[in-house]
Amino acid sequence: MTATLNQYPQTEPISVQSSPPPWRHTLVSLSVRNYRIFALTNLVAMTAVWMQRIAQDWLVLELSGSVAAVGVTVALQFAPMLVFGLVGGVIVDRYPKRVLLMITQTAAVFTSLTLAILTLTGTVQVWHIYVVAVVLGFVTVIDNPARQVFTNELVGPRYLRNAISLNSSMFQLGGLIGPAVSGALLVAVGAGWSFGINAVACALVVFALSRLRVSELFPAPVAPRAKGQLVEGIRYVRGKPAILWTIVMLAVLAVFSQNMPVILAAYASDVFDAGPGGYGLFNTLVAVGALTGALLSTRRRVVRLRTVIGLAGVYGLLQAASGWMPSEYLFGAALVLVGFGWLMFITCANALVQMSSNTAIRGRVMSLYVLVLLGGQSIGGPAMGWVVEHFGAHVGMVLSGAVPALAAAVIGLLIARRSRLRVRVSLRRRDPLVAIVGS
Repeated sequence: MTATLNQYPQTEPISVQSSPPPWRHTLVSLSVRNYRIFALTNLVAMTAVWMQRIAQDWLVLELSGSVAAVGVTVALQFAPMLVFGLVGGVIVDRYPKRVLLMITQTAAVFTSLTLAILTLTGTVQVWHIYVVAVVLGFVTVIDNPARQVFTNELVGPRYLRNAISLNSSMFQLGGLIGPAVSGALLVAVGAGWSFGINAVACALVVFALSRLRVSELFPAPVAPRAKGQLVEGIRYVRGKPAILWTIVMLAVLAVFSQNMPVILAAYASDVFDAGPGGYGLFNTLVAVGALTGALLSTRRRVVRLRTVIGLAGVYGLLQAASGWMPSEYLFGAALVLVGFGWLMFITCANALVQMSSNTAIRGRVMSLYVLVLLGGQSIGGPAMGWVVEHFGAHVGMVLSGAVPALAAAVIGLLIARRSRLRVRVSLRRRDPLVAIVGS
């Protein structure tokens, strides 16, 4: 394990700022031309992806009448990452990320176009959606870790943390617009047009990638072919506590709490009888909170492991509490807080993992990160679907938050014990009321 760490140059130290950056630097990474082109195109693509996701889940529910079938769709889309995710990381470290993204986005064009044609012609069946979900899952095996690592190639280490936060903002802004548009299209013309729009958006990403100035990129070193590279990535993560514990916490959240399509579909159809428009609205409310969290995360002064675990615990408590909301209005308000809590956690977790890993092995590290995030959902999707069908949406929502909150408490205690940390309470005006300090 030590040998694996020592064969790579030391990672850059995580910067610590004495005060938050000025507000004018909130979008500073957009000053880089390549990133600006990629990010703005990505915003369109993320909006279309959310449109397809909402339309796909509702179409499965409409065709099958089963919430569990929605969970199966989620599982099939994320299962390839669970099985082959680490192999994807090796590929990402070996080949140019820009070329890989052009290939994966081209594949996404054809899968979305196929689903659009089947739906618009009225011939779509549940098994068609299952097949498309599996194909998109294999695309994600390469696309997601390549996209994560490519951010550093676009902006370099100077603006990496800001770009990670803005990537989350783009994703959530897409999540704010996409579900609302998709919900309106579902009511007006059905699901097919959402799939067609996503195909066009993926083609736009391919075009944008072809327009980047290669000479202005910050290319990561390409790993030569060698035996044991997959295991090497795992050993590297094991030797970095900041990465290891972040990924462990992420695994718990992915399995239990990141199955909102399953739970929100049940709330829309069974609890509040809100229909497809209500389902789109619920997802939009989550995105409103998430977008706020993503923007505020650009002003974080420092990213620490204790912060990541603490945010995970807060997020779990918020999600558990939302399951007790007695009315649709209170439930909607709670979803905004849930979205805020999730994005504060995931943005800090992503930044900590990327900035703690060396660029030469970052593809494998991020593939493990994405494997846990998406692969965990392939396990949790059917499980939460079963819980919701047998015990109801309220129980599913409470369980999805309570388990991660408990896990965060346990992990926090383990880290505190190993690091000999203690809680300090101070009544001095200049000191924080509660602080975590070393013994």
